[in-house]
Amino acid sequence: MAELRPSGAPGPTAPPAPGPTAPPAFASLFPPGLHAIYGECRRLYPDQPNPLQVTAIVKYWLGGPDPLDYVSMYRNVGSPSANIPEHWHYISFGLSDLYGDNRVHEFTGTDGPSGFGFELTFRLKRETGESAPPTWPAELMQGLARYVFQSENTFCSGDHVSWHSPLDNSESRIQHMLLTEDPQMQPVQTPFGVVTFLQIVGVCTEELHSAQQWNGQGILELLRTVPIAGGPWLITDMRRGETIFEIDPHLQQERVDKGIETDGSNLSGVSAKCAWDDLSRPPEDDEDSRSICIGTQPRRLSGKDTEQIRETLRRGLEINSKPVLPPINPQRQNGLAHDRAPSRKDSLESDSSTAIIPHELIRTRQLESVHLKFNQESGALIPLCLRGRLLHGRHFTYKSITGDMAITFVSTGVEGAFATEEHPYAAHGPWLQILLTEEFVEKMLEDLEDLTSPEERLSPHPASLATLVLAETVPQQRERRGRQPGRVGLVCLQPQPQAS
Repeated sequence: MAELRPSGAPGPTAPPAPGPTAPPAFASLFPPGLHAIYGECRRLYPDQPNPLQVTAIVKYWLGGPDPLDYVSMYRNVGSPSANIPEHWHYISFGLSDLYGDNRVHEFTGTDGPSGFGFELTFRLKRETGESAPPTWPAELMQGLARYVFQSENTFCSGDHVSWHSPLDNSESRIQHMLLTEDPQMQPVQTPFGVVTFLQIVGVCTEELHSAQQWNGQGILELLRTVPIAGGPWLITDMRRGETIFEIDPHLQQERVDKGIETDGSNLSGVSAKCAWDDLSRPPEDDEDSRSICIGTQPRRLSGKDTEQIRETLRRGLEINSKPVLPPINPQRQNGLAHDRAPSRKDSLESDSSTAIIPHELIRTRQLESVHLKFNQESGALIPLCLRGRLLHGRHFTYKSITGDMAITFVSTGVEGAFATEEHPYAAHGPWLQILLTEEFVEKMLEDLEDLTSPEERLSPHPASLATLVLAETVPQQRERRGRQPGRVGLVCLQPQPQAS
């Protein structure tokens, strides 16, 4: 629960916001991290020392539900000559370390990120006659902050967030989000590390899909060129009724199509509802990880497997370098990425990621055929995985959100995979890797044509499940075993079983 008040008004949860010229005695009593961010706000808005502020009544570090201590709301006059309309500017306080006393974030020094290393901002077009900023963006920011705190996954510029609901709970077409650097807020050096500012940009479903098929930065650049769709500062207009493709049908779609063809997609993986079965032979017992089915308890990924999958996703964004899967036994840096604080979880790591059996005792198994299962939204991304990633020599990972398992598709240009051209389907515990040649990818795309338009063709039922059966297709093995060339053996949609 939150309350709305001027940030300069005295209250039980926060002192007034000092500016850069605050008296030294007062500044010394003010939380240093908060003071540093307020200094940047005062630089942009010297005439608004006490903006309206949404504040959590019970702070997160006192057991409250809202991770953000405050969300300040400023009135930005914009620049009509530069097609920047007047708007409300929202700035969060709490994803970074405000206090430096370990009440929320572990202090790790001044050189690295402060807390999660960023705060969120949002720019909402001001409606005619609107005298006060709407408060719903503050709750939206709290929702994103809850995800960050609960998952300990951070956001980066170019990321997308599938929200599947109007951001303001209206009938708006703006139902998803992209993230980018705030055009005005500069990184701040605080006594507890560096804070950058990531701006939320509201987008339509079609724009989100294009960001997935191509990349978030490309769509953001297109939005910047269309004033009513965002303009130079990417200001969200919840009343926007047309996508950039409807505003300029030929130019925008041509640029996206060319970008996909030239660059591929930089979406290297997603969290999804997915599962896989080894159809080569039935499992020997309940503990055999050849059978990993929806509705059953899967074997957990080891910490080392989790680390490799995390590296797989992170390296997927490095589109200008040769795609490499790290070795199966990487030397871990205290179990964390170089740019993350020791208290932070790896992007795919969970509390249950400890291996049930020692990692070294899990052998890599070669499979002859596999059955893959995906929910509707995940299945709709399969063509993206093939066309936007594998045909560009990259890889794509589905990480299950219902069980500790993963499926990684790799191309022949990816180094370090345990799936090979000789054994294209290989599993290491519950982690399945599938290597597909360019020829086979083209054939799969033909068979998966019905998955390219999820709204019109994918889902006859809201709980549809996309299933694929892949059979061994290696020429040498076909020749050796007298098999016919393999194709996608089955692509269908079926309702998920309802829980009793």
